[in-house]
Amino acid sequence: MSCGTAGERLEILVPDEANRLLAAEALAGVPVRLRDIPFGDIWLRDTAPIFLKGDSGSVVPACFAFNGWGGKYVLPEDDQVARRIAELQPEAPFLFSWVLEGGSVEVDGEGTCLTTTQCLLNPNRNPGIDRATLDELLGEALGVTKVLWLGDGLKNDHTDGHIDTIARFAAPGRVVCMEASGEDDPNREVLQAIVRDLSRFEDAAGRRLDVTTVPSPGRILSSSGEVMPASYVNFYVGNAAVVVPTYGSSFDDEAVEKIAALFPGRRTVGVSARELLEGGGAFHCISQQQPEAAGRTM
Repeated sequence: MSCGTAGERLEILVPDEANRLLAAEALAGVPVRLRDIPFGDIWLRDTAPIFLKGDSGSVVPACFAFNGWGGKYVLPEDDQVARRIAELQPEAPFLFSWVLEGGSVEVDGEGTCLTTTQCLLNPNRNPGIDRATLDELLGEALGVTKVLWLGDGLKNDHTDGHIDTIARFAAPGRVVCMEASGEDDPNREVLQAIVRDLSRFEDAAGRRLDVTTVPSPGRILSSSGEVMPASYVNFYVGNAAVVVPTYGSSFDDEAVEKIAALFPGRRTVGVSARELLEGGGAFHCISQQQPEAAGRTM
C-alpha cells in the first residue's frame, strides 16, 4: 500500500492469534498493519486480489478463482484470501469465476499484458478455454488490449511457468529478462527463447519492446540437490526501493547492478531469497501491491 514518497505501509496477513503475537514482536516499531486473515501458504501474489485503478482514481479489487496452482498445492483457506481482503476495501470487488494467479500476468499500465502459454493454457487451470478466449477474458478483467504470449517458464517451477520469474516490465515499452549464465545453466534454451520472442513483440501502443537482459543465477540447487527456479526478475518494486532476490550466486552483484539501472529513482538492494526459493518463489511472489486511491490517505 502506498504511503507517500518515502515508501509504503505494509499490510501483513496473520492466520491466527499465535502468529499475530509473533509478527507484532518481530515488527515492533515498523509501520505495518496486521490483518487477521487465515491462509494456507505465503504466496500472496497468487491468492490476493489484483487491484485495478480506474481513470477516476478509484481502486477496485479483482478476485479470481484459485485452485492451488492447478490442484498441486491445495491448502485450507487459500481460495478465500482474495475475497476476505476484498471485504476490507471501500469499493465492491469485481468477481470472476475463472482461474487466474497474479504471478501469471505482467502488465505495463498502458494496455499490454505479458503471460505464458505453459501456465494460462494449461488444462489444470481453465480446461476448454482457448487462447483467443483468454485474450478476451484478460481484456475484460484487466483492461488490457494486447496480450503477448511467451512459451515455457523455468525448470521445476511449481507454478507452471509464471511470467514474474522470467520477464517483467520496468516501464511501458521496456522489459527485463534473463540470459543464461554458465555452461550448466538448466534454463539455457528457455531463456534464449524468451529473449528472442520478447525482441519481436510490439506492445499495445505499437512499440517494439526494448529488452534489457540480466544474467540468470545459473544452476541453483535445493538442500536435496534438485534444480530450483531461481530468478532475479522476481524483484519487488516499492515506492522508494527495489528488492532483488539473491541466491549466493557469482552473478548476484551484476544482476542487482543492472536492475538498479532500470529504476534510477529508487534504492535497489539485493537480499537473500534462498529460503523462500526452497518453498518455490521469492519477493514478488509473497507480495501484492495496492495503489493509493485518489483523494484517500492510506
